[in-house]
Amino acid sequence: MSYEPEQFRIDIPEVTLADLAERLRRTRWPTDPENEDWRYGTSRAYLEPFVQYWLTEYDWRAQEAAMNRFDHFRVVIDGVPVHYLLRRGTGPNPVPLLLTHGWPWTFWDLNQVIEPLADPGAHGGDPADAFDVVVPSLPGFAFSSPLRQTGVGVARTAELWRTLMRDVLGYQRFGAQGSDFGAVVTQRLAEDHPEDIVGVHLSRYKRPAGSATPGASAVRPEDYGPDEAGDFERNAAGLALAASHLAVHTNDPQSLAYGLTDSPAALAAWILERRRSWSDNDGDIEQAFTRDHLITTLMLYWVTDTVGSSLRFYWETAREGARPPHGGEQVVTVPVAVGVMPKDVQAMPRRHAEEDTDLRRWTRFPRGGHFGAAEVPDLMVEDLRAFFRPLRGEVG
Repeated sequence: MSYEPEQFRIDIPEVTLADLAERLRRTRWPTDPENEDWRYGTSRAYLEPFVQYWLTEYDWRAQEAAMNRFDHFRVVIDGVPVHYLLRRGTGPNPVPLLLTHGWPWTFWDLNQVIEPLADPGAHGGDPADAFDVVVPSLPGFAFSSPLRQTGVGVARTAELWRTLMRDVLGYQRFGAQGSDFGAVVTQRLAEDHPEDIVGVHLSRYKRPAGSATPGASAVRPEDYGPDEAGDFERNAAGLALAASHLAVHTNDPQSLAYGLTDSPAALAAWILERRRSWSDNDGDIEQAFTRDHLITTLMLYWVTDTVGSSLRFYWETAREGARPPHGGEQVVTVPVAVGVMPKDVQAMPRRHAEEDTDLRRWTRFPRGGHFGAAEVPDLMVEDLRAFFRPLRGEVG
């Protein structure tokens, strides 16, 4: 089957921005006593001036221009609209590299790693480490919309990404990196199509049902090694931080979507709480992200009307069904790297990845949280270069 991607420029209609401004002006604020520490959720003491900045100082057109410095494309694959950013590498033999984000991310959370990966010579690196960088938006996120089909979760997305890389872009073999949902999609791609994958770099390794050790999807204290002291407790604490959104997104996301689609302040409250809780910031969210970056994230959900379809990605993934047992064999047979951020929500044991995968690299970063590529792009770029350097000869 042939596919015809169309290049486009991001250009949001002025009427959409005017409507947003009016909604921000008319925000109806709830009372919020004794919540400066966010114990009840997003603090009004932070959110109200944040919304005022969004309304009076934030410049969407400047952010739009920054995005448009890259080449953007849309293509429909099996009825699913897919947006992707493409930056061809500058170097003797660029390796195709697929980067996949998660929620509440957008493709733009990866913007700081794109140029250093594609043109290392211009960013203090070796041109021999160059990549062709492909950054798609997950189905139903931002410009991968409108998503009219149901049933699109992790498994379906892995197949869409294979088609994108092989049939749309013409790469026979490629590398892949993923964080959050992107890590799960990337791992699934490597499980199902190892012949296409040079190697995968994951922000975490999630042990699937049917992996090498019976009942191994559970995490036990004894699974952690001496250099992972405290990670079992950190993982348990992280699960509590994710409990509220997981419950809603996997059970009744449409009910939440009405409020987040109607009120930009509600959208901000829901997403900012996760950004603060899941990143490395000592309680100050703007230690991890600039205010403009946070608003741009919100804007990419708002101006594309995709927060509802992004929430459904959880519902669909939760109902995809369990994979068949692997019979004691490795789950991932291609080379694997895992980058562990000290303030990420989950802290999975190295032992699981060693038993289930061809683990080549396990990096414990000195800083960073759940949004690694946005929080510590320099460390992410360095780790990706190092992992893929010995694999370059296998691209073919």
